[in-house]
Amino acid sequence: AHWSYYEGGEGPTLVLLHGYDSNKAVWLKVAAQLSPHFHLVIPDLPGWGDSSRDPAADYDIDTQAARLDGFMQALGLRNVTLVGHSMGGAIAGVYAAEHPERINRLVLVDSFGLKQKENAFAREALAGTNPFDYDDRAGFQRAFALAFEKVPDLPGRFIDVFIARNKRDRAFLDKVFNELRQPSQYLSVQRRLDQLTMPVMGLWCAGDKISDISAMDSLRDGLVHASAISSTTLVGCNHMPMLEKPTQTAQVLTAFELSH
Repeated sequence: AHWSYYEGGEGPTLVLLHGYDSNKAVWLKVAAQLSPHFHLVIPDLPGWGDSSRDPAADYDIDTQAARLDGFMQALGLRNVTLVGHSMGGAIAGVYAAEHPERINRLVLVDSFGLKQKENAFAREALAGTNPFDYDDRAGFQRAFALAFEKVPDLPGRFIDVFIARNKRDRAFLDKVFNELRQPSQYLSVQRRLDQLTMPVMGLWCAGDKISDISAMDSLRDGLVHASAISSTTLVGCNHMPMLEKPTQTAQVLTAFELSH
């Protein structure tokens, strides 16, 4: 795979992974506050953003974690704090379980891959519908309302660009979404929690409509060998704390680093 990534700052290394149908730019507001104190590496995961995409390849959690290992080795990254959001959280959790020698600390942000209460989003997804598909402005509002407490106020012509991209990428979006609907994927971290030995933190928005906050209980209960367990809940956000609450997100990550 060809990887595109941001890198900057000096200090302890944090690797930040984005979620489904997202890209590295989602972390920029947080990165601006972290880079004076930390060395940041923020990639586009293969299949997303400016990294390479092969329509015939798999992009499930396990395959992406294997690709991440190649990326980490290529950059010589060791002793890092791995931070993953949503789908990126599942990839981070699986990677940390399988390569603990490279990971000092793990942060799961509104993460996929954990057992949670079945919410409306999960019921729709398990029934075979991709709630992130949309074909018009009303569909855009519905899809973004799943992820944001307050849908960003964008000009109509910007929304039309999102709609055109969603239609263009529909086959890939649905392919990956269907891969992630398998139990081996939506419980990918849950089944490996007892393998995590490093300090682990869960960071969640209280009002998450996608990754229900009950996943934090599953995380805490399953971390039987973690050297430290932390959890933080943010209010006033839904599924995108790095965009909805960037200052608080940066503060939480900094405090977690300093405490260990």
